[in-house]
Amino acid sequence: MIKVLIVDDDQMNCDLLQSVFTRHGYHVISATSGREGLDLFRAHTPRVTLLDLRMPEMDGLTVLKEIRALDPHAPVIILGGGATEMQENQARALRATDFIRKGLSLDVLVEAVSRVSQQPVPSITTQPSLGNGNVIEQIDESVLVVDDESLLCDLLVRFLSLRGYRASGVKDGHEALRIVEDRPPDAIVLDLIMPGMPGIEVFRALRDKGYSGGIIIMTGSHNEELLREAWSLGPQEILIKPVDLERLLTAIQLVLVCREC
Repeated sequence: MIKVLIVDDDQMNCDLLQSVFTRHGYHVISATSGREGLDLFRAHTPRVTLLDLRMPEMDGLTVLKEIRALDPHAPVIILGGGATEMQENQARALRATDFIRKGLSLDVLVEAVSRVSQQPVPSITTQPSLGNGNVIEQIDESVLVVDDESLLCDLLVRFLSLRGYRASGVKDGHEALRIVEDRPPDAIVLDLIMPGMPGIEVFRALRDKGYSGGIIIMTGSHNEELLREAWSLGPQEILIKPVDLERLLTAIQLVLVCREC
């Protein structure tokens, strides 16, 4: 039986959705807070999660960030009633599977869950996270994440930390250069477009300083001229946002292996 997790602080919504999906043959579990939702996600590994964005204490974006650190591929459908455009964009950056606005027909939501639940489950080749109680082997290699978008930066740091890397994050290029000067990381994940000091300038400064570690660029831009300029600087990889976390992990692993070649 397909398991569906509902996370919504409105008890009436939870009860309604639980009743609807139970009638459609799903095994439904529900939570009325973000923390409880995360606990249930860790314990039950649902096939699909329905997540309200606007909740007190721990909001939906924070829950989604934690879910992505635990499972980069977990299908999460956002219940977006009253969400701002910024919140929706942040959820997209965290690779939300779908958005369903509250107030739409329940048939639309049921169809979305049916469609998502029938898709094949992506294979996970990395080690399991700490969410199931297993201990991750610590890797003696460091990765610095440089991205002005706090939510994404924090997500990547947590994701890499759970994979055993010594990961840290900064929100601007100047701080990144200070860290590299003091204690160079083995690899850098660098956002291309940032205020103050753009990623291109950070990259050039790293090359001028003789930084020898691997550099992986992330960008939401599809500007061909900008991408050509970025490639000309010699990064190991350029990943287009929203970033596939497993692809990022593979790129980092290749960077660190090739460093020893």
